[in-house]
Amino acid sequence: MASLDGVLAGLKAVAEVTRLRLLALFTKAELTVTEVTQILRQSQPRISRHLKLLCDAGLIERAKEGSWVFYRLVEEGEGRLLVQKLSEILPWSDAALCRDLERLDAVRRQRHAEAQDYFAANAAEWDRLRALHVAEEQVENVVLDLAGAGPVASYLDLGTGTGRILELVSPRASRAVGVDVNSEMLGLARARVERAALPNVQVRRADLFHLPYADDSFDLITVHQVLHYLEDPPAAVIEAARVLKPNGKLVIADFAPHGLEFLRVDHRHRRLGFGDKEVAHWCKAAGLSLAATRVLPCETQSGLTVVVWLAVPAAVPHRRSKPAEAA
Repeated sequence: MASLDGVLAGLKAVAEVTRLRLLALFTKAELTVTEVTQILRQSQPRISRHLKLLCDAGLIERAKEGSWVFYRLVEEGEGRLLVQKLSEILPWSDAALCRDLERLDAVRRQRHAEAQDYFAANAAEWDRLRALHVAEEQVENVVLDLAGAGPVASYLDLGTGTGRILELVSPRASRAVGVDVNSEMLGLARARVERAALPNVQVRRADLFHLPYADDSFDLITVHQVLHYLEDPPAAVIEAARVLKPNGKLVIADFAPHGLEFLRVDHRHRRLGFGDKEVAHWCKAAGLSLAATRVLPCETQSGLTVVVWLAVPAAVPHRRSKPAEAA
C-alpha cells in the first residue's frame, strides 16, 4: 500500500517538465543516457541530474550492464503505482510529448537497422558465432527435454534464425512455424527445412512483437538466443504468452548475466544476459509462471553460461489480448 510520504515524494520529483517528459518516455521503453539526450536534446549532465532525482524518488531504476547503463521504470511498489496513475492522465497529444515519442521511434528504428545489418552480414556463419558458449548440443537437449516428448498440435519458434531449433523440435508437432524479420535468416531457415524434408513446417516473415496469430494459437513456443538482441524483451514474452494456449509451454534459452562487452560492440547484443528474477518478473507480467530452470555453465572461464527457462500459464491467467491479423 502506498504511503502518503511516498506519494508526496514522487509527485515532487515529477513536478518539473523535463522529468515528466522523462517519465513518459520510460513508460514506453528502457533507455541509456545517450539515447535520452538524443530524444530530449538536452545536455548529458542535465539529463543525469534529472534521472538521479527520479531514481531517488523510487520512480525509475538504474541497471548497469557492462559499460552501458539502462534506466527504466521500477518494476513494483508504490513508485510503479504512481507512474501508472500519472500515465493515465498525461496529455499524450501534447506537442512536446508527441515530439519525444517521434524521436523515440527514430532511436528504435536505428537500433533495428543496426541489428538487421549485422544479421544480414553474419547470417551465413550464424551457427559458428553461437559456439561462444556451452556446446549447442547440450542446450538443444535441454530445450527438447523441457519442451516435452509431445506430440503437440502446434509449435512456434520465435526469431527462428537459421531454423536449427525449428528443425529439431518440429517433428514433435503436427504443425510448426518459424518466424523471423530478417530475410537472409529466413532464407537459411527455409533451406534447412527443405533439406530436412519437413512437410509440417513453414517459415514466414513476422515481427515477434506483433505476431499475426490469434490468442491461444500454439501449444509450444521456443525463444532460443533471441531476447538479448531485443530492445524490449518483456514485450516479446507478453506477445508469446498471448498466442500460447492455456495448457501450453514457453521455453526460453538465453545467457545468464555476463560482462563480455565485445558482444555488444561487435555482435549487436542489446543486453548482456538475464537473471532468473528478471525473467520471472516478465513471465508474471505476461500471466505465466516459471516451472523449471536449467543452468548450463561453459567449461572455459571466459565463456558464457546459458540458462533455459520453462514457463507455463499461471493458474489465473491475465495475459494481454489483441485482435490478430490474418494468419
